[in-house]
Amino acid sequence: MKTKQKIYVLSIILLILLFLYLALGLNPVIWRYALSLRIPKTIALLLVAASIAFSSAVFQTLTNNRILTPSVLGLDSLYMLIQSFIVFVFGSGTLARLGENFNFIVSVAFMVGFSLLLFRFLFKREERNIFFLLLVGLVMGTFFQSLSTFMQVLIDPNEFLVIQNRMFASFNNMNTDILWLALLISFLAVLFALKDLRTLDVLSLGRENAINLGVNYDYMVKKFLIIISILISVSTALVGPITFLGLLVVNLAREILKTYKHNYLITGAILIGSIALTFGQLMAERIMNFSTPISIIINFIGGLYFIYLLLKESKI
Repeated sequence: MKTKQKIYVLSIILLILLFLYLALGLNPVIWRYALSLRIPKTIALLLVAASIAFSSAVFQTLTNNRILTPSVLGLDSLYMLIQSFIVFVFGSGTLARLGENFNFIVSVAFMVGFSLLLFRFLFKREERNIFFLLLVGLVMGTFFQSLSTFMQVLIDPNEFLVIQNRMFASFNNMNTDILWLALLISFLAVLFALKDLRTLDVLSLGRENAINLGVNYDYMVKKFLIIISILISVSTALVGPITFLGLLVVNLAREILKTYKHNYLITGAILIGSIALTFGQLMAERIMNFSTPISIIINFIGGLYFIYLLLKESKI
């Protein structure tokens, strides 16, 4: 089966799942109310899937590593630190009074600001490369996580419940005003990257080969890293962290499509991510009756696949 045909099959599967998610359980009495809840969730599912799949595919190309995701930059840990700090210092009441819009803007601003400072500091010298960036991001992520845990241990257990709700990605209680703002920011970020999408095919050959072929390697890496940080920050602040989704969907796209062309690879990853989130949300609502967050389902499957990849790579 050709690559385009595989893309069409994935698109059909996604459309079927979206139809099932939107139409299942509707009746003439509640259909209007049910759709008013399900349509924003569906848009959020597609937005988060597209953001994480796009950023993970690009990040793996820049690092030339199939088991790395943008989470190593420490943005997920920084998000939890921001939430823990607000509750620890000001209390959960302040977090509620500030509103979801303010919390979203503050979280995105801090995460993107941290990324820009990190990139500016590390790429200031010529000898610094992206692998040093990964090392620093991993250390900072561990530091942020330790600070968050320290604050969470000290606060009142009732206050901790507020933080605990933000530890897992959830599409159930979401402010639609934030959704449209997140959609706008993500759209502009992807639009900024589209014209250089084919450059990723050259960047996947490595630094030396890309430079020899006339690509401004350092500029392109910085540009794509900024776009990645924006997309990950927006999706994390919108619904919460989903650790293994990017790893899962990008590697499945590579296995299914078997292509090096990033226009197909990213499209396939977005479709697979949308299928995974839609199916996961369908399971969380219809089978598990909202008792299990979707992030637990995705992280469980993604964790198993991560172990499979490690075992597979060790045999090569």
